[in-house]
Amino acid sequence: MASIRSKLLASTMRVTMKKMLGRSGDVEKERRFLDKMSGMTASRKPGQSTEMGGVPAEWLHCASGEPQRTILYLHGGGYALGGPDSHRDMVGDIVDAAQAKALILDYRLGPETPFPGAVDDAVAGYKALLDDGELPEKIFLAGDSAGGGLTAAALVAIKDAGLPMPAGGVCISPWADLTFAGRSMHTKALSDAMLSKETLSWMGGLYLAGQDASHPLASPIFADLSGLPPLLIQVGGDEVLLDDALRLHDVAKAAGVDSTLEVWDEMMHVWHLMAKFVPEGKLAIKAMGEFMVKHAP
Repeated sequence: MASIRSKLLASTMRVTMKKMLGRSGDVEKERRFLDKMSGMTASRKPGQSTEMGGVPAEWLHCASGEPQRTILYLHGGGYALGGPDSHRDMVGDIVDAAQAKALILDYRLGPETPFPGAVDDAVAGYKALLDDGELPEKIFLAGDSAGGGLTAAALVAIKDAGLPMPAGGVCISPWADLTFAGRSMHTKALSDAMLSKETLSWMGGLYLAGQDASHPLASPIFADLSGLPPLLIQVGGDEVLLDDALRLHDVAKAAGVDSTLEVWDEMMHVWHLMAKFVPEGKLAIKAMGEFMVKHAP
């Protein structure tokens, strides 16, 4: 059962964020709105700005001790919004839990750079890590929402490029099907505290720019996932993207991937972002750290 804090937060988000996100139809206005919302709770100072594989990025390091692992983090935001600023606090908590350093990739967004620009940038960032001497067996790809789907797609693209595979992937509330075929897109429409099919359709349109939504690198539930490293998939039980996570897990298992699925009862979309306020966020991030330590000891 969800905590009281989590229930209160979801109720508040349902009448604020959900009613406003994506409704203007103006991508610049929506980016400013997300930045403002993120700034209200942000506490961690910016990390070290850099560029990896020609892609802007930011390094964050664990608060104590030497990093033992490296995370290539792919932020959420519907492929149209977000960046290091909106995800710095959450990624900072993740690197502390995993005794790691993280490269938050500021990959190109739609509509300025449509599909497959985000996938190309993720692969370029990963290749740059390898070129810099990072060991693949110590690297994890991780991301939330669109970044969760992008994590799976990037792993497929890395495999197709013949690059060494990383130690694993973590998909938080992944948007893995841009065709919207999942039943939860309708059955969870009221319970989801943040997203709706309408908002996701607008964002998906900006990213795809008329291209096929069922392309395996846009919707990785249609991809051949064989040969991928271990996956951890976390999703909230009240999300419209619940079925995206369930089907991604099923497709991965059917392809022989060591996939672990965690459905967190009554949780909202990417509740990890609210770890300062809800205990379930801290617990989910702790589980992510344990997964990374297990697969890259």
